[in-house]
Amino acid sequence: MSLDLKFNYTEKKDTRSGFGDGLLEAGRRNPKVVGLCADLIGSLKMGAFQKEFPERFFQTGIAEANMIGLAAGMATSGKIPFTGTFANFSTGRVYDQIRQSVAYSDKNVKICASHAGLTLGEDGATHQILEDMGMMKMLPHMTVINPCDYNQTKAATLAIAEYEGPVYLRFGRPSWPIFTPADQKFEIGKAWKMIDGKDVSIFATGHLVWEAVVAEAMLREEGISAEVINIHTIKPLDEEAILESVKKTGCAVSAEEHQINGGLGDSIAQTLIRHNPAPLEYVAVNDSFGESGTPTELLEKYGLNAENIVKAVKRALARK
Repeated sequence: MSLDLKFNYTEKKDTRSGFGDGLLEAGRRNPKVVGLCADLIGSLKMGAFQKEFPERFFQTGIAEANMIGLAAGMATSGKIPFTGTFANFSTGRVYDQIRQSVAYSDKNVKICASHAGLTLGEDGATHQILEDMGMMKMLPHMTVINPCDYNQTKAATLAIAEYEGPVYLRFGRPSWPIFTPADQKFEIGKAWKMIDGKDVSIFATGHLVWEAVVAEAMLREEGISAEVINIHTIKPLDEEAILESVKKTGCAVSAEEHQINGGLGDSIAQTLIRHNPAPLEYVAVNDSFGESGTPTELLEKYGLNAENIVKAVKRALARK
């Protein structure tokens, strides 16, 4: 039996393509936008920008630390640099350079990271970084954004081009449902209540927003009214939206393609414990590395799909 989904899709596309198309449009709008890539132009979908603006594109080779240093220097001279490589290399490999050369001096560098999380798939654990949002949100001055589909990633890319300050933009490899509007206005730091509900709040980010939409329909069939809120901006967190929702529902679930430690769930927990203590259940990777597999197989094995969100909701409800 098919579910009565509040959001539907007719096409799937990878979120990294949203970044590539957004970067091209940002480059057309503002001549200060420049691109840097560490030998992964095809994987980051930066080829169109390179072709149209060759004088504003810099291929650094497999030298990610150098790429961040170059970007910091370009920002100092008034450029708006977008760096591109896999999320593992965008954070873990160059954390010192980001901390010292970008975040500390609040430079206007956009660190754009593809192939994040388990849905990288067959490349396996060495490339499936699951700690990156935690690492980046801990840095002062750093804004952290994790959009949910192609359209939202494109909108986010355009928004950060106009935002002054360092940004970490996280996106992925797999083809994923496109279920948000193409003409959406992306507001950094502003959560999006996608579905209204009264029994439980589901706060989801990235690919798991779609899983939350599916879970809401499953729960509705059981008579449970779930509110679904898209937390595309991990930092600054929209605490007002979180508190308003949980004040109404009395319990919450966080859902993210990230480690249980240090991610969105922890930020929500900090907010609730300071302002409105309430039951919170996590849907996240439980302190382990990933492995090779298809995105769907891995989301199921590591408990990051709609069925596991439903289970987490029932645990949260039982604690009200």
